[in-house]
Amino acid sequence: MTMQETRPPLPPFTAGTAREKVRRAEDAWNGRDPEVVARAYTPDSQWRNRAEFLEGRAAIVAFLTRKWVRELDYRLIKELWAHDGERIAVRFAYEWRDDAGQWYRSFGNENWEFAANGLMRRRIASINDCPIQAAERRFHWSLGRRPDDHPGLSDLGF
Repeated sequence: MTMQETRPPLPPFTAGTAREKVRRAEDAWNGRDPEVVARAYTPDSQWRNRAEFLEGRAAIVAFLTRKWVRELDYRLIKELWAHDGERIAVRFAYEWRDDAGQWYRSFGNENWEFAANGLMRRRIASINDCPIQAAERRFHWSLGRRPDDHPGLSDLGF
């Protein structure tokens, strides 16, 4: 394992290192750069995202590229749900709009499994989309990383 292939924090996770891993993932996804996000996964990572099954970084990059062309003004909050050894369970919500201007809040859960080097080898995501009015939006920070003082999911009542 080289430093380039290592993505701390490493399993087995404590409550603190699991929260750190979740926040780092949130930050990367809010950056909306498919290449950067894909580097957090093993080269042969397996995903189930809704009803779509992916394998490998190239498939992840292609998926995220399509996603962020369609999901505009994307803002995401992730929250640790549980952790055990090399696994982390996360709940999340994100807000986005389509090219017609309709806003959505997408809610979901993810199960993550990590290799010893801290790269994610499996991601299983279940997601539901809920149309909302622009006035119902709750994620109002500038695009990019969520500010540390912005409320999390529990604080927002989600």
